[in-house]
Amino acid sequence: MTRFSLYVHLCRSMCCRNLSTAALMERIPSRWPRPEWHAPWKSYRVIQGHLGWVRSVAFDSSNEWFCTGSADRTIKVWDVASGVLKLTLTGHIGQVRGLAVSNKDTYMFSAGDDKQVKCWDLEQNKVWDIRTNKQTFALSGHDKDVCSVFTHPTDPQVVTGSHDSTIKFWDLRYGRTMATLTNHKKAVRAMALQPIENAFVSASADNIKKFSLPKESFATTCCNSQQRATINAVAVNEDGVMVTGGDNGSLWFWDWKSGHSFQQAETIVQPGSLESEAGIYAACYDQTGSRLVTCEADKTIKMWKEDENATPETHPLNFRPPKEIRRF
Repeated sequence: MTRFSLYVHLCRSMCCRNLSTAALMERIPSRWPRPEWHAPWKSYRVIQGHLGWVRSVAFDSSNEWFCTGSADRTIKVWDVASGVLKLTLTGHIGQVRGLAVSNKDTYMFSAGDDKQVKCWDLEQNKVWDIRTNKQTFALSGHDKDVCSVFTHPTDPQVVTGSHDSTIKFWDLRYGRTMATLTNHKKAVRAMALQPIENAFVSASADNIKKFSLPKESFATTCCNSQQRATINAVAVNEDGVMVTGGDNGSLWFWDWKSGHSFQQAETIVQPGSLESEAGIYAACYDQTGSRLVTCEADKTIKMWKEDENATPETHPLNFRPPKEIRRF
């Protein structure tokens, strides 16, 4: 056998081996978890009232009202059923970037450009106690603007994220920091508590990360390169639907367990607004997880719900196990 014929024989055998291996891999079932089917979401209401970018949103435990914070330095309280404005609160000297309502007491926490987290007494609708002429409560410790905040039934009861790239856990009894996470390299723009698992997610310009509670331990990094936007908003409901909102107006819906994006939506800028005002700054589900509120750069608040006419037949699940993606 000549050298040339030997070379041809080796090439043929290697080719056949590669083909057989590829065919075998196609027959092997994927170990990637198949995502659950979720109905697509649609916008059904647009609320106007703020004079600046709407930066934050939170629902109360009774699910009767929700509050929004804005660049106009006000906090507005809205009726969930009708979308009518109920109350306007003033007290911040800068943008209100984060809001959270306590599930136990009549307290609301707001975070802003003044690097503080303010505690509001909702019975008095004031951040100041008029009887003593003293501030009700404030948490200080971040080096830059506080962008996001959420409450937890047990310690840590308040968790905040900041432009200083850190996440802080607070002890409300003593008004001091319990722990500080430095896993992000860029500003922590949004956070959301997972209602079923004892975990939460944080969104930054670099990626989305998942953490476990109550040990405040890092769990995993979630890839968000598909959306190709700076993630300003994140929310998760009990059905395992995670939504992320970007600075380009993109609104993506994900299956929590598999990390599969089953819907990619685009917000519609209101007439009279600039195209650059298409950004989404905050998102939050109501207590039932059936309604979603997004806060946007065109000074509007949009409410979303699942398409009640959608079925697995009309909107089939288009899923193939990805090669390079991390599980949420």
